Amino acid sequence: MSVSGPLPRIPAEAGAALFTDARTAYSFADTPVDDATLTSVWELARWAPTAANTQPLRVLYIRTAEGKERLLPHLDEGNRPKSASAPVVAVLAVDHRFHEHIPHVLPIRPEMKEYFESEPAQREAITSFNGPLQAGYFILAVRALGLAAGPMAGFDPAGIDKEFFADSDWHSILVVNIGHPAGPPAFDRMPRLAHEHALDWA
Repeated sequence: MSVSGPLPRIPAEAGAALFTDARTAYSFADTPVDDATLTSVWELARWAPTAANTQPLRVLYIRTAEGKERLLPHLDEGNRPKSASAPVVAVLAVDHRFHEHIPHVLPIRPEMKEYFESEPAQREAITSFNGPLQAGYFILAVRALGLAAGPMAGFDPAGIDKEFFADSDWHSILVVNIGHPAGPPAFDRMPRLAHEHALDWA
């Protein structure tokens, strides 16, 4: 469907759920999160833009006790209780063979598959920028579906890659705990920069 003219704004309530009222969760209730909801997170996040529609992000959902046992030793010690309490832990990774999907995701330029195959530095540029970009979209999609997210950088990427991705070209970039928070936040929201300190005009 083609769209012209002003785009619709989301309701203030939706903006609050995504941004102003949303909080990072550090502990989680026992409420399970079903497969359909986790799939819906991806179905929503995948539509946000990436360079040349390359979509390098991949997601591993860890929910079982066995999966947690494999994951927790690779997290910083202070992060282990957070992930242990979460019903789902998403390991976000980038696929360094993302270009194999280009004939499907970029049908107007299928020859870009061969270009990226011959240019590893350009593949790295795509994953290093667009993977984290998609990770941000992923967190917003988690919030949009009524769940709390707890993104963490305190982990051993090489250890996680060896444990879970040894037979693939996926490389972990972020760990995100997902679920329903266990009670109210433990502390008040931290301040954000006002526009006077963050914006300029030209």
